[in-house]
Amino acid sequence: MPVSRRLPRTAAFWSVAVLLVLMLAASGVPSPLYRVYQEQFGFSSGVLTTVFGIYSFALLASLLVVGGLSDHVGRRPVLVAAFLLEAASMALFLFADGVGWLLAARVVQGLATGALTSTLGAALLDLQHRERPLGAFINSASPGLGLSIGAAGAGLLVQLVPSPTDWVFGVLTVVFLLAAVGTVVLPESSPRLPGAVTSLVPRVHVPPAHRRAFVVALPLLVACWSVGGLYASLGPSLVADVFGIDNHLVGGLLILALNGTGIVGSLALRTAPPERAMLVGALAFTAGVVGTLVSLFTTSTPLLFATAVVTGFGFGASFLGAVATITSGVAAGYRAGLLASIFVVGYLAFSIPSIVAGIAVESVGLTRTTEVYGGAVVVLALVAVAGLVRARRTAGSLAAAGERPEALAPAQLPG
Repeated sequence: MPVSRRLPRTAAFWSVAVLLVLMLAASGVPSPLYRVYQEQFGFSSGVLTTVFGIYSFALLASLLVVGGLSDHVGRRPVLVAAFLLEAASMALFLFADGVGWLLAARVVQGLATGALTSTLGAALLDLQHRERPLGAFINSASPGLGLSIGAAGAGLLVQLVPSPTDWVFGVLTVVFLLAAVGTVVLPESSPRLPGAVTSLVPRVHVPPAHRRAFVVALPLLVACWSVGGLYASLGPSLVADVFGIDNHLVGGLLILALNGTGIVGSLALRTAPPERAMLVGALAFTAGVVGTLVSLFTTSTPLLFATAVVTGFGFGASFLGAVATITSGVAAGYRAGLLASIFVVGYLAFSIPSIVAGIAVESVGLTRTTEVYGGAVVVLALVAVAGLVRARRTAGSLAAAGERPEALAPAQLPG
């Protein structure tokens, strides 16, 4: 296709943003459907969270192996292949008739999502306007927006239409086939570095100039994504079994309350310095999780939803700050790899704790499991707050002394 027929830069940027949200919406669709499949195929909570978690492990494998591939071969070839793989996963869901099919569908979806997350995210950084950089904001806000749309939409369809899985996955199969075809009109936005084969060796690579910021943000990333995993895997079951609301839409709305308000947190702190966004977000997130624990003790459904909103706000603000801080100033040839490293941490936290929680439910119950889980997350979030405060104090002390610390270079925590 001639270069003149490629989309203009601005149109390409927003097209990539829409594709990113669409892909993440598809990743959220199965959450309210897990209980449908659980009732249909008769499996336990442990199996449910295994189906949920195997997706994250496949996604992690994809991030580790091909997360940085588009830095070497270009964005478009990776996008076309990954969208075709995403369409295949939707088709597997469409024809699923047992747990084995669900596991296969989630593995294939995880592989596609890992490749798409890093490549679409890097393309946003490539195509953003330097005067109005929105790449970090969209990368941080899109998980909440996409998961909210997917979970709430699927929950609504479960309540309103017969055979909701046929509707959801039939439409998405066609949508992702069209996305693969449509990708060819995007401009190639990345220089092609040598070393494509070497990049396939599984690793997490954070460029030296970005490592200090990565370490400072690490506890907060783990805390936030751990809660996201709990809501996505066991949130609808919590609503039904602990709060006595046997409605699939309400379970989807709980996920919306968390992820949807993450967008509000990102918007509210978008113009704030990244380290301030992380700190404000961490405090709001901690308060929200504590409130969630109180809602369990009181079995108050309004409090559960209100504190999910507060938690989501904190998630959005702190994740925005973390992504903006870690990726600030990253060279063009290293963007996909660095974003892949961020999401490797996120999805590890998203999957492993929730799988452990699902197993624990069988022996100690859903309420007690959630209480212990929430308490551990609160401790981790407070550790993150202490680390952020210490980093800011160090930056202030060195700035007052007229020094420019290596740990606070522009690509890391601003002074």
